[in-house]
Amino acid sequence: MSKKQKILFRISIAVNILLVIVVAWGYIKINFASEQIFLTEVQHNLVELEGLIANQSDDNWSEPNLVTTQLGDILNGIWLGMTTGEQLSTLSRSDKEILHNLYYKLKQYPNDKLYSFAELSQEDQENFEELQQMLRDAGLGLNIQVSANMNYFMNQAEKLEKNIEASLN
Repeated sequence: MSKKQKILFRISIAVNILLVIVVAWGYIKINFASEQIFLTEVQHNLVELEGLIANQSDDNWSEPNLVTTQLGDILNGIWLGMTTGEQLSTLSRSDKEILHNLYYKLKQYPNDKLYSFAELSQEDQENFEELQQMLRDAGLGLNIQVSANMNYFMNQAEKLEKNIEASLN
């Protein structure tokens, strides 16, 4: 190999290494952004939902739409996270299944639609109070430390989904 070919070969190797680093960095950032949707739009909102249900229970359900609106936000967050995760291929098959099941289990509770508030019966209120206990049991409640880790959140989501499934049977 001539001296010129050796220099071009070394430059080519350096450019390829740089390209691999840039691609890896991009993948890490995409994965982080996808996880943040679940941690901020779902996990954080589930904690708030638990607190809202407790507050409404203590306050004789004076403003039930706070709970139903929050549940709607959670459902939107799960859907956004699943859609984004699918498009970016950042969700595993089991994570998709857990989130899909959780979405449809939570959708069974009364939630607000665009421009209309849900009406809550006494039974709905009792079901929400039961959901509050399931949230706490899954580690999603006020004054319970949560982790900003996707695996931790997926374990919480799976436990919540299984608790809701058990209560429906």
